[in-house]
Amino acid sequence: MAIVEIAILACIAVFVGWLSKGRKLALLAVSALVLYWLQPHQEPVNLMFWLPTLTVFITALSWIITAKPDSRGWKENRAAVIVLLGVITFVDLNRFFQFDWFFPVETPRLQWIALVILLVSGMAFTLARLGKFNRFVLMLAVVALIGLLALIKTPSMAAWLFEAMATLRGKEAGGQSSLAWLGFSYVSFRLLHTIFDRLAGRLPSVSLAEYMNYVIFFPAITAGPIDRVERFVAGLNSPLPLDAEGWVDAGQRIFTGLFKKFVVADALAWIALNETFARDAQSTGWLWTLLYAYSLRIYFDFSGYTDIAIGLGRLLGVRLPENFDKPYFKSNLTQFWNSWHITLTQWFRSYFFNPLTRAMRSTSKPVSLWVTILVSQVATMVLIGLWHGVTVNFIVWGLWHGCGLFIQNRWSEFARARFSARATSLSSQRLFQFAGIFLTFNFVSLGWLFFALPSPESAWNAMLKLAGVL
Repeated sequence: MAIVEIAILACIAVFVGWLSKGRKLALLAVSALVLYWLQPHQEPVNLMFWLPTLTVFITALSWIITAKPDSRGWKENRAAVIVLLGVITFVDLNRFFQFDWFFPVETPRLQWIALVILLVSGMAFTLARLGKFNRFVLMLAVVALIGLLALIKTPSMAAWLFEAMATLRGKEAGGQSSLAWLGFSYVSFRLLHTIFDRLAGRLPSVSLAEYMNYVIFFPAITAGPIDRVERFVAGLNSPLPLDAEGWVDAGQRIFTGLFKKFVVADALAWIALNETFARDAQSTGWLWTLLYAYSLRIYFDFSGYTDIAIGLGRLLGVRLPENFDKPYFKSNLTQFWNSWHITLTQWFRSYFFNPLTRAMRSTSKPVSLWVTILVSQVATMVLIGLWHGVTVNFIVWGLWHGCGLFIQNRWSEFARARFSARATSLSSQRLFQFAGIFLTFNFVSLGWLFFALPSPESAWNAMLKLAGVL
């Protein structure tokens, strides 16, 4: 998002936050419109319409299969349905209004939209009449969401999809290998959270408007954080007042985020490591400087957007969860991952790491503790890497952190009994703390090589340069 867009969203958030009646529906309309407004430009341009529309449809269908039967009544949810269909129709009618500042794409013809809405509505009506859904249907939805996420995150699969679409349209493929689907990485994990909680029998009863607002909440659609539905809905139903304290709280977060992103991160971008800088760097010291600049840039960029999201949410009376807690000042890798992208780490801990660990330790012949730790940590970090993109680089990055977490865990157990007595003095504690921070920051920074550079080979060559070997 640009500064102008953030300013517009802040004004809208203040207006919606002040509403005493119809607040949920107004927020739903705004969040749905923002899906279209912020959707990145790409070819074919109709994707700029169909991808946000698909987000709305997938979210609505997910609500139907996860909501309790008594929550799916037409009377209670018709207003939300009308708002969503109204937004889709309004955006489609932009072909006549041609507000390029809002949606610079000629949308599909209205009859095609009507046909798709009719088909999806028929599917939704049929699902709503089925009552409670069994485990098979819910697991099928999980597989479908993960498959769709893998499709857009795998360059080869995305390229195949673009080629297939070009063939159907009788045109040449443009050579695209990525699908820019606004916020779907976060949308999919929110949907998976609700499905997993429905499988576990702990998902609260929520209306369509509450569920849609949770999934496509416009302050958090582009960069998180990943909230929990029960926490979000509680805040939505009991909003914080926008009093003097609220204004200060929201303003500080938004302006802090703006400073982090558009001053610090954008300034660091001039010297942050990239493929060209890594290839042309003439000295080890300068390459370390470039790498540190990249490490700081990725933090200030990401945490800046998170601060902006939290500030916009506060204007709406909703307190979003924190996503960063001074991660580069943590003295070991476990603490780092408890303070970097906190909500994503908690999501994987709840729905993958903990279940996998319990499964390995609760069998008739439990897997040994060290094997359980190794497999669980490596598998979790590889999946986090794949969440960013299905490429070799992200797999290696996941292995780097998974192995690092295992080594740190084993070292902590080894050192606790042998060195704890030597760290009784304040100076010794500070020395160990500083050494831990230094080692953790450098380990994490070396891992960012797999983000900054295009291939594992180029990252490995950069590591050799940093070690002074090349």
